[in-house]
Amino acid sequence: MTAERLPWICEDPAWLGLLEVAKKAAVAVTPLLISGEGGTGKNHFARLIHELSPRCDAPFLKIDCASLPPELVASELFGHERGGFSGALGPKLGCFELAGHGTIVLDEVAALSHWAQGELVGVLQDQKYRRMGGTETLSTLARIVALTSADLSAAMSAGRFREDLFFRLNVSAIQIPPLREHPADIVPLADFLLIALRSTHGHPGAQLSEESKRMLTGYAWPGNLRELREVLERALLLSKKDSLEPDVFAENMKAGPTTPTGALRSLEDVEKEVIAGTLEALHYRITRSSQILGISRKTLLEKRKKYGLK
Repeated sequence: MTAERLPWICEDPAWLGLLEVAKKAAVAVTPLLISGEGGTGKNHFARLIHELSPRCDAPFLKIDCASLPPELVASELFGHERGGFSGALGPKLGCFELAGHGTIVLDEVAALSHWAQGELVGVLQDQKYRRMGGTETLSTLARIVALTSADLSAAMSAGRFREDLFFRLNVSAIQIPPLREHPADIVPLADFLLIALRSTHGHPGAQLSEESKRMLTGYAWPGNLRELREVLERALLLSKKDSLEPDVFAENMKAGPTTPTGALRSLEDVEKEVIAGTLEALHYRITRSSQILGISRKTLLEKRKKYGLK
């Protein structure tokens, strides 16, 4: 994939500035820490940096540190030998071997186990590591890009995140601003997302009405780009026509502009509403709803129980 095929949709000066930051970060070889609220586009930004870099023809590998058990995260990173941990029935190559001189993205790096954090410190320091249960020392040329929505300073103070790992990752650091801080990009981003979504939902000509555009721009977007995508997908499911009018959006979005310090809803409130709306729109078809929401069927059932949704 070339950089031209990975667009960075922006008009706001703050968002445009990030594109310049990405170009500078792309040529570096040091680890990179990308932080920001959930749903701000950290994964997309990491991929953009990879595509702009001399590593663009090498693998781009990602590990979701928060969703995998600790032993599997370590196995994905370092690989393992037979018997390296319970259930390891044969050898497995890890990302450090598979990536070559490419990029390894650690999504939600704060979720790494203390053991994995210590092993990662060694890799960042010496570019050397061992497979789990192995004795051979291996080398890596891969670049580490760590993503976090957590406050790593607070995690260090609580003893959950190693200081030496933080300082090695923080050699280069980029903060992705929340969507509410670059409102000029809301409509361009919504238009771009609609192009990808509308054919899937049987509305190939779907467009936002001018009133809907004003409404979206005035909303605070606590769930950021992820919420924007889910809101548009739900609107497409509910709309009977190609013009997406305000009546197919949630009531709380029609209340007018809110300030960042005003009555923002919690992410749990946003998540509950989006899940409830999706389930209702799809007549409680769990598998299809989980696909639309971008989560596993098991996770959706757990969240449905958590929020008391029928």
